[in-house]
Amino acid sequence: MSRQKLSRNVALAEGRAVFEIMTICTGNICRSPLAELVLRTRLVDLGGMVHSAGIRGLTGAPMTGEAIGLALARGVAEADARAHRARFLTEQHLVSADLILTMSREHRRAVAELAPGRLRSTFTVREFARLARALSDERIIAAADSADATDAAARLRAASAVIADQRGLALPPSDPTVDDVTDPYRRSQREYELSAAQLDPAIDEVVRVARLSRPRHTAVPD
Repeated sequence: MSRQKLSRNVALAEGRAVFEIMTICTGNICRSPLAELVLRTRLVDLGGMVHSAGIRGLTGAPMTGEAIGLALARGVAEADARAHRARFLTEQHLVSADLILTMSREHRRAVAELAPGRLRSTFTVREFARLARALSDERIIAAADSADATDAAARLRAASAVIADQRGLALPPSDPTVDDVTDPYRRSQREYELSAAQLDPAIDEVVRVARLSRPRHTAVPD
């Protein structure tokens, strides 16, 4: 049994609702599985689920060797990285996700076309980080507290909603590409490193928000 499933089963056995995060890119073999695996590794103790898919997913394909190396360097278990198989994104994948993180604006548009009702819960991962940085820990906790104290999914959705509200308050970046993670597929190791370097601080913000919005009765060390 994977660590993700074990953690989810423990959460359910303790009567805790679990949250779900979906990461999305193009082929689901570089950026989105890297984000998925790093988030899953860093949030495993919270009992949440993290999945990924691609808008033109290369169904059944493994992660590229370069992406696996980046995942291992970030603490992902080798067995988890090598077990990944790409999926083609469908509307069904978006129904239950509490937070949808795309790697680029192109992917965000694809989600909007596929499931327009989920747009408020959908961000590029770097957009999410940019907007979340404008909010204090206290503001995010207060937003999560507007939901059921024991419902992890509802609390993450509430925290994400207040981050989405920043779209109408924060000035958009002068260069819109800063909200995208560079696609390294079939490019050099240097491009892979650049892509991961763009992803790292964004992942930090997602982890911060997920931990701040966890159920109040759950004592989990940071």
